[in-house]
Amino acid sequence: MGLMDKLKGQAEQIAAQAREGTAQVQARVDQAQAKRATDGLLRELGAAYYAEQRQGGAHDAVEQALAALDSHAGPSGTIDASPTPAAAPTALEAPAGDFKLDDL
Repeated sequence: MGLMDKLKGQAEQIAAQAREGTAQVQARVDQAQAKRATDGLLRELGAAYYAEQRQGGAHDAVEQALAALDSHAGPSGTIDASPTPAAAPTALEAPAGDFKLDDL
């Protein structure tokens, strides 16, 4: 009976670790989804502001974008407005390095 009790105890430990790991992964997924939603709202705000300032767009669009951000911020009232790092250089950016075609 002692062996079965040990196996049962180990199985319970493994199950607890799996639940903890699942909770951590879910928290990361939730963070990523919240960041993605925030980035989209900030992009909409930027587009509305640009349209207002450069294309004669209505100020109402800016106010609506701000209200959406305020609603998304919730009770904490904070928005992470830090830029998302770029995955790769865009076509407008020069590639890093000091080389010439003759080097090839």
